[in-house]
Amino acid sequence: MERPDFAKRGDPARLIPVVADTNREQRAASVLLAALRGVHEFRQQMLLSLGVRVGSRAVLGAWTEIVLEADPGVAKSDRPDGLIVLQTGRKTWSALVEAKIGNAEIGEEQLKQYLQQAKKHKVDAVITITNQFVAMPSHHPVKVPKSMLKGVELYHWSWMYAVTQATLLLESGEIQSPDQRFLLEEVLRYLGHESSGISRFDSMNREWKEIVGKVKSGAVLGKSTEEVENTVSSWHQEQRDLCLVISRKLGRPVKLKLPRAHRTDPVQRLKDDCEVLAKEKVLRCCLEVPDAAADLEVTADLTLRTIVCSMRLSAPQDKKRSTARVNWLTKQLAKAETEGMFVKAVRPGRAEETQEPLAKVIEDAAVMESPATNVVPSAFEVFYMADLGHRFSGNKIFIEELEKAVPHFYQQVGQKLRAWVAPPPKLQRSDPVREKSDTGDDDVEARQDDREGWEAAE
Repeated sequence: MERPDFAKRGDPARLIPVVADTNREQRAASVLLAALRGVHEFRQQMLLSLGVRVGSRAVLGAWTEIVLEADPGVAKSDRPDGLIVLQTGRKTWSALVEAKIGNAEIGEEQLKQYLQQAKKHKVDAVITITNQFVAMPSHHPVKVPKSMLKGVELYHWSWMYAVTQATLLLESGEIQSPDQRFLLEEVLRYLGHESSGISRFDSMNREWKEIVGKVKSGAVLGKSTEEVENTVSSWHQEQRDLCLVISRKLGRPVKLKLPRAHRTDPVQRLKDDCEVLAKEKVLRCCLEVPDAAADLEVTADLTLRTIVCSMRLSAPQDKKRSTARVNWLTKQLAKAETEGMFVKAVRPGRAEETQEPLAKVIEDAAVMESPATNVVPSAFEVFYMADLGHRFSGNKIFIEELEKAVPHFYQQVGQKLRAWVAPPPKLQRSDPVREKSDTGDDDVEARQDDREGWEAAE
């Protein structure tokens, strides 16, 4: 594919770029863009996350070290790292790419300049790639005025998102070509090495310890303060990283479940979650695991300094006794590690809920009975509680413990649970309509015999 006319300079993205050892950003960008060029399934998966479909006949071109028309005076540091162009028949879709590695982040002014350049040259989108995490590619870690986004889309990938998508593709067996598999394996090997400058989220914000201390002392948290916003922003990044971690462990894509309003408006999402932290002193998220019996809820409670992982299932409606419903659940978890695991029986209306350690419930289903009501449970909540105590306030320790707790709960509970499904109806031993019909014929015959008898007697 020919380089577009508005790009006066630019080298084709190379899998093995020849650049200075100090220019790790250019090397990483070149390797990733070359992988998009070289592996159809990889570019299909990555661009689909932006809502761009890649057909079997589509052709993708990628270039690095781009110099755009009429910007020779622009500093080299303010030039985009890459350009991708997708041609599908007569349709063309293009995007400027800016990449950062390590702790480097894209500044607002730099991003505004790229958006202006994209508008000027009728480029459809700007894609940034850094170690920062976002809930979905349409969200962005840098806030820019909405007026800047008229006529051009803004997207963000974390490097670990690209690593995860490559990992899932290789494990799924979707890539049929041995050569393309080898190519993507080598790309993954490079991106996964510490020398690449690519890292995952491993520490909460610097105000984390102070926020936890304030909650412990009973101090009021302001929902609009910088410390609360930074804490929630860090939590949002960790949510996304947690999804990627579990995805790689399962070999299946795990998604962050968000309300519709939060999917379309990251600013509102931040505002709402800041309000929850200020009022309730908790951080929450919900993970959607494919084919799991229920969503996996995660709650970090700053007051109790605990991490709670839970799943909620409806109780089997075909079982009438409370103990039978409890036994249905415990049979599924008979071999689970029970330390720190609990079961809550949820009852409709104002009926009392009961809660006991999983070990006791497995031993005796009757412990879930309530002396205050005879109402049977309508649902069960199984949860794991990790009590961190003073270790909860550690910026890195909190992340480490969280990323231990969630996989542990899923392995011991989540992957063993099966949702109740109503059994199919059973045929009756005989047809009730036919029985009724047969009974009716006998009555008619009997009445006929009686009438004939009376006539003979007369």
